[in-house]
Parts: sequence; C-alpha cells; structure tokens
Amino acid sequence: MSRETTTNRWNIVIAAIAIQLCLGVIYAWSPIKSLLTTGFGWSHQDASLPFSVGLATFAVVMVLAGRWQDKAGPRKVATVGGILYGIGYILASQGVPPTTGWIVLTYGIIGGAGIGLAYVCPIAALVKWFPDKRGLISGLAVAGFGAGAYIFSKLIPVIATAPEPGLYNVFLYFGITFLVVVTLAAQMLQNPPEGYKPEGWEPPAAKAGGPSSYNYEWGEMLGTKQFWLLWFMFIIGATAGLMTIGHIKGFSQDILTAGNIADAGGKAITIVGMLSIFNGLGRIVWGAASDKIGRAKAMMIMFLLQAGAMFGLTQVTGYYAIMGVACLVGFNFGGNFALFPSATADFFGTKNIGINYGWVFTSYGVAGIFGPMLGGYVKDTLQVYDQAFLIAAGLCVVAALLALITNAPAGKEPEKEEEEEEEKSAKKVPEKKEKEEEPEKEEEDKKDEEK
Repeated sequence: MSRETTTNRWNIVIAAIAIQLCLGVIYAWSPIKSLLTTGFGWSHQDASLPFSVGLATFAVVMVLAGRWQDKAGPRKVATVGGILYGIGYILASQGVPPTTGWIVLTYGIIGGAGIGLAYVCPIAALVKWFPDKRGLISGLAVAGFGAGAYIFSKLIPVIATAPEPGLYNVFLYFGITFLVVVTLAAQMLQNPPEGYKPEGWEPPAAKAGGPSSYNYEWGEMLGTKQFWLLWFMFIIGATAGLMTIGHIKGFSQDILTAGNIADAGGKAITIVGMLSIFNGLGRIVWGAASDKIGRAKAMMIMFLLQAGAMFGLTQVTGYYAIMGVACLVGFNFGGNFALFPSATADFFGTKNIGINYGWVFTSYGVAGIFGPMLGGYVKDTLQVYDQAFLIAAGLCVVAALLALITNAPAGKEPEKEEEEEEEKSAKKVPEKKEKEEEPEKEEEDKKDEEK
C-alpha cells in the first residue's frame, strides 16, 4: 500500500476550511430574518421559511452530491456547488424589496443546492486522507461552517444600515464572495491514492462494536438499525440547534429589551456571533473527544448537555446568562457535524462515505424544517419561545438514551469484499489465458499446413 507525506493532506484541510467558511453563512440567517420582520413586515413564521427550505434543500441535494462525488471525485462537485451557491445569493439580491417566493427560490433552493453539493466533498475527502484522526479531522473540516456564521453575521449590520438597500447589498456582496472563494478552493480537493495509509499508521484490528472494515453500499446501510439510530439522533440534535440559530437574535433582543438593557439589538448580534464561534469550536472538541472515548459515549454526553442548555434558554434573563447558554447550545450543536460523519465512516466504511453520509444527513433536512418552523409558530402563537425550547430539551434526553444502544453493526465479514474481488480476478484469469493461447494455437495450425 502506498504511503504519502502529510503535506498534501493538510493543504486539503485548508481548502476545506475556506469552503466551509462561506457555506456557514446559512447560519447567519437570524440577522437577515430580523431585517425581514422589522424592515419589511414579514411574520416570524414566513421569515423562517427561506432558512428552512435552504436547510432541507441542502440535505436532499447532499445525497445526490455524495453519490456523484464518490464517482467523479470532490473537485468537480464542489466547483459546481460554489457556482450555484454564489448565483443563488446574487439572484436573491435582485428581488428587493423581497417576496417570500423569490427568496425561497433563490436563497433557499438554488443557494441550498449549492451548499449541498459543496459541503460533502471536503468531508468525504478528508476522512480518507486522515483515517488516523477521523473524529478530529471531521471537526476541523466543518469548523469553518460555524466560524463563517460568526464573521458574516458581524458584517450584515455593517452592510445593511437600513433594510433597503441593505438587504440587496448583503445578498450581492456575499454572492460574489462565495462564487470566487468556493470555486477556487474546490480546485485543491482530491482523494488520496488507492490503498493510502498515513506514515506509521496501521488500521486497528476489527472487533465487535468497533469500526467496521466492511464498506457498506447505501442500500445495505439503510437496512441496518444503526443507520436509523444515527438518523433519529441527528434529527434531534439538529432540531435543537437550528431552532436556536434561526431565532436567537430575536429571542435575545426580546429578553434584553424587556430587561431595559441598553443597545439590545447590538448585544443580540454579539450573542449570534458568540454562538457561531462555539459552534465551530464544538466541532473540533467533540470530534477529538470522540477519538478518545468513542462516538456513542460522546453523543450521549453531548445530548444531555444540550437538553440542559435548551431548558436553560427558558430561564435566562441577563445578557451574559443568555450568551453563556447560547454558546453551550452552539458548542453541542457543532458536535453533531463531527460525530455523525465519523460514526458513519466507522460503522459503514469509507469507500462510499459520500453517499452514505448523504443519506444520514437527510435527517438534517427534516430538522431544518421542523426546528425553525416550530420556533416561529410558537412565537407567533404564544409570543414567547419557551414551549419550543422545552420540546427540544425533552427530545435531547431521548437522543441521549438512543446513544446508549448505538454501536457498529455486526455480522459483516471484513474479508467479504476481498473475497469478492478475488472471485472476479479468478474469473478474469482463465479468460486472459484463453486469449494468450489463441495466437499460439493459430501459429501451430499454420505450421501444420506448411508441413
């Protein structure tokens, strides 16, 4: 098996972070939502719709992207994703003053499809380049997603000093940036050579409940209980996080204003930014922790902490209390994006990680609709978010219990694939011999004729 230096693989990490910084802007929706509700009179539920559609499209397209990148490689797919993502934002800028249908189409469907195409490619490539650090590298690969939300959420109020033309400028400037950065960074993505192993690393021996050496096809994976456990847990983890991310600015501003705290709007933006930072940090920390203590145990602890954080949102009143709990929500939410791709690779192999994780990630699309829309509905109906946060807290306790019964599927022999390959090779050998014997036979016949 070939061995490579680590230089090339760390260059791919840099490209991955650059791509994720841009894609993470979808999590900066809360300040844009505030522009729509305060500047253009949208309801909270209507203003949540483009965000939810974007998340759902992201998840659905990722299944197709995973299958495509498993065949065509990460570079081509991520490039197309960058083009679509940038164009979606640029087109959204042409619909100001905004209508719900136009923002849903451009930002939600076109932009969301671009994210779905580009997002899976760095992850799929890096888990192959870093089999020795799968949890950590999954966290690093997507840490930029959270950091991007922080950076761009800070830029939105600077660019949009007034709802119009501020919203136009936000969509236009962001779209041009994404078009350039994502498509350029995509050119650095590539898969390792066949049989690649990092210097000095050997695959661990297969054991019950541990990482699988068998590479599942997506159809086989869907037939396992482990897939469905991961899928339902991901729905819950993403529901809690996306509900909070989609509404945190408005929620924070309401609480701070009620408490007569000065500059409530500015402080709410800071809370959005801090949540985004901890979202990125959580991806790295939870990923590294899961390499040490195991994926399932890390998930259980993470979900229990998230249950406490979601309950905490119903109790906080002060600025620093809101910020602290929001940061914990972001930290745990970010952990999902390190733990679930790593668990997918552990349970079902890395050969088909693109399509396999794409299917696991469809749960995120369900959560993208359920979480933000539930939060918007509760706010419009009851004028507070508390009941939505309590539902999410209860679901997180359920997810922690599911994590206790989650481990790698059993019953698949790691050698099965090798045996299948040997059978194929064995069939090819006689054919090759027959072809080699044909010219010899013809030559002997020719000599006999001459005699």
